[in-house]
Amino acid sequence: MTLSRRSVLKGGLGLAVSGAMPARADFSPRAVINDASRLNPTPVARHIALKADATDDVVGRIRKEIASAVAEGRRFAIGTARHSMGGQSIPKDGVAITLTGGHIDIDRAQMTYRVGAGMRWFEVIRALDAEGFSPAVMQSNSDFGVGSTFCVNSHGWPTCYGPFGTTVRSVRIVMADGELVECSRTKNAELFALAMGGYGLFGAIVDAELDMVPNALLEPSYVRMDPSRFADAFTKAVETDPMVRMAYGRLSVARESLFDEALLITYRAGASQPSPLPAVVDHGALTGFSRDVYRLQTGHEWAKKFRWFVEASVSPSIAGAATRNTLMDEPVANLASGDRTRTDILHEYFVPPDRFTDFVNLCRVVIPKAKAEFLNVTLRYVDADPVAVLAYAPQKRIAAVMSFSQEIGPEGEVDMMAMTETLIEGVKGLGGAFYLPYRLHAQRDQVRSIYPRTDEFVAAKRKFDPSLVFRNAMWDVYFS
Repeated sequence: MTLSRRSVLKGGLGLAVSGAMPARADFSPRAVINDASRLNPTPVARHIALKADATDDVVGRIRKEIASAVAEGRRFAIGTARHSMGGQSIPKDGVAITLTGGHIDIDRAQMTYRVGAGMRWFEVIRALDAEGFSPAVMQSNSDFGVGSTFCVNSHGWPTCYGPFGTTVRSVRIVMADGELVECSRTKNAELFALAMGGYGLFGAIVDAELDMVPNALLEPSYVRMDPSRFADAFTKAVETDPMVRMAYGRLSVARESLFDEALLITYRAGASQPSPLPAVVDHGALTGFSRDVYRLQTGHEWAKKFRWFVEASVSPSIAGAATRNTLMDEPVANLASGDRTRTDILHEYFVPPDRFTDFVNLCRVVIPKAKAEFLNVTLRYVDADPVAVLAYAPQKRIAAVMSFSQEIGPEGEVDMMAMTETLIEGVKGLGGAFYLPYRLHAQRDQVRSIYPRTDEFVAAKRKFDPSLVFRNAMWDVYFS
């Protein structure tokens, strides 16, 4: 057997690394954290899981970790579910806190509740349900943390509301110097507007005071229509019918007939009183079946057509009344995939209602050309947000929440990036916006064009956090 010089050197180097050199006694690999995309494995210096109960000194513990990060010259970020998809809650080589648990205090007289930032929405829903109430607005799934919802200024499908921040009375934030600051529309209003949809770049949210509404039993109604009629029908139902309490839309997603049909689903309050949530929420006999069909859509156009048939033709005949809290208490896992070679990627676009048909036409041109599988689009009404500096809905908008299945690998990334940039550019031309919590595929000039107060946001960041303690991947890519 002849050994080449390269093989000898390579073998010798491997031996040196694996066995000949003694391991350092003080060496330990860095922690690595990721987000929902599974595309952002990132090393951090420390990852602290902080599970709080109602009596914990959460503020003190967060202050301590921020102070340690400052002393070490490290960046800091805090999150709960890390459902963002571009590293928005990940501090590379920094200190990461995963905050869960906390407290909830209900004020019936003010119709508000104060809740710890690490509480997940399913915990909030159960606590409010027991008293006959419901969150005014929350994210569409119940796995996420309250503080994170404020940081991304999420929207939901209860009507007739703007983004989550429009239902927030006040928040308390631990700043880079450890100061605990309460802010609202009237107190420290500048910080409030920056932190709302500020992606944790101004401080660590520790709790919030939020609006609540009575729980209610709601009856669904389904109307099938041409997409050209959808925007008018949707806004009319939401804005003129006081009995409509929740509403959303769907569009057909098969490639060759993309967006050929629309479905408007509204939920109206009835006279019956809601019953309490059961110990385990049952989202219907079709939940498991729907998940299987949903997942079959990847690579199978027939499954996309079949799913549309079930949703548009079968569901209206079997759907029954449900409480507001039951409808909101749905986990992400209901649609989770077990395929580890692919990942689900979300897009969200916010379009003026009078340009919705143009948006439909834009998608028909762009999406079928991509390799990514288009699985779903949900349409929501979002009222104007007059407060947030990075507002995606400065006037009322129709939100299109899109789900794609992408191959994990360079080809999947390039394909997704190209489609995303093209859709963003098209939506910009319609006077609309894209949502920031997902893959960081926008160009910087697109961010600044669609979010015209970006320079103000960056300047304020440097004023409130001059050492740039609170940083994440989005800051590095879009703002730094």
